[in-house]
Amino acid sequence: MLLQMIVHQPQILVPVLKGTPTWVWGLLAGLACLGLSQARERTASRARTAVMPIAMTSLSLWGTVSAFGASPMFGYVMLAWMFAAAVMLAVVTPTSAPSGSSYDAATRTFRLPGSWVPLALILAIFLVKYVVGVDLAMQPTLSRDGEYTLVVGALYGLSSGVFAGRAARLWRLAFQPAEAAQPALNA
Repeated sequence: MLLQMIVHQPQILVPVLKGTPTWVWGLLAGLACLGLSQARERTASRARTAVMPIAMTSLSLWGTVSAFGASPMFGYVMLAWMFAAAVMLAVVTPTSAPSGSSYDAATRTFRLPGSWVPLALILAIFLVKYVVGVDLAMQPTLSRDGEYTLVVGALYGLSSGVFAGRAARLWRLAFQPAEAAQPALNA
């Protein structure tokens, strides 16, 4: 709805941005920093690699419940969320861990290459939450629109499934035999 309005009436964007509470921009800055921190090579424990998928899934669920919790469509929205998350989890989990990833059993840490994917997913979740918030403020009846609610639920679920799948494929490294978990050395 908002995106459609911006295309047809670009002048509406300025009042929308001005009407956005200041804390939203602080949240965006914090989330962007979190995403940018994933763009550099680092090491992380198993617990730490679980934090991002849990936090982003929580943000995704919060967005879904806050937008559609009182809607008669809520049950369907949650089914769309779960279906999309399950599909992405099933698609991403069996793929190979990123090149350069390894697990050190002695220190119980992962060596992780940098990636821009977490930043893109974080911004996608934020953007969906922002646009849906504006859409529902401008047109509250959208919370009962079947197509709109199912698309939003699926968008939230897709990003959550990708986060969970990325973590699951990484955790597989920790459960492989020691020689398989480390990159092979060419002699």
